[in-house]
Amino acid sequence: MPTLFRFVVVTAILAGIAYGTMFALVMFVEPKKGEMSVRIPPEKLNPKKS
Repeated sequence: MPTLFRFVVVTAILAGIAYGTMFALVMFVEPKKGEMSVRIPPEKLNPKKS
């Protein structure tokens, strides 16, 4: 049983670290906002059927 308890504790600690990392990313990282445009050639829009 101690091995199972140790596994659960280690898994909980790793999950807490992952959750803390995601929370820190949400709070401290601001995404860059900007417009993006991609030109699509007319051949791709209306391909001719052979």
